[in-house]
Amino acid sequence: MTQLSVNINKVATLRNARGGKVPDLLQVASDLQQMGAQGITIHPRPDERHIRYADARALPAVVTTELNIEGNPNPKFIDLVLEVQPHQVTLVPDGPDALTSNAGWDTQTHQAYLREIIDRFHAAGIRTSIFVDPDVEMVAAARDTGTDRIELYTESYAVDFPQNPEVAIAPFIAAAEKAQQCGLGLNAGHDLSLDNIAFFTQNIPGLLEVSIGHALISEALYLGFEKVIASYLQKLA
Repeated sequence: MTQLSVNINKVATLRNARGGKVPDLLQVASDLQQMGAQGITIHPRPDERHIRYADARALPAVVTTELNIEGNPNPKFIDLVLEVQPHQVTLVPDGPDALTSNAGWDTQTHQAYLREIIDRFHAAGIRTSIFVDPDVEMVAAARDTGTDRIELYTESYAVDFPQNPEVAIAPFIAAAEKAQQCGLGLNAGHDLSLDNIAFFTQNIPGLLEVSIGHALISEALYLGFEKVIASYLQKLA
């Protein structure tokens, strides 16, 4: 079974919009695991606009499954990961002003750079994954960085899925097969949702883990509205 890691960045965004501690990020992380989530993912950015570095430091106390920290491996991020010691670190080449992740690594051009960083994390006993596009050449070059896993960047799949699922998923199948040939573990994430996740998991060989945040939190709002409104009406009766 493919493992589900829930990205809680949007929970932090909601908290930060009002200030204070509501919703309580640590309680949410704890509850999500009790509800069946098999991992918690965070993606702290330099401006701390959602996940704060203090959140990253506090989460190991409540994460009993797997903690995955994503981010661009600038010096501050590397220091944070080495301090927190998550189960997995996912390296993402997003700029400091990026709204969200928008591309995978060029694992050929940045191979030596990635290898140096991955060696540091391996020395600390931290599993590594690197964000890549569904390109067999990039997957093959990822093997030479020494990474344990790759995470396929699935935005193009999500965009093309409504028009033609078979065409949308074809490059991801090829990339997954290449990952297996290279002995790389396989994760995936970005814009996966209840609408497209089943077709993806049924067709991608060796898929170990998906990380889902924005869609899952948005879907949870709708799936939860009816229950919450009914509860309020009961209190007001």
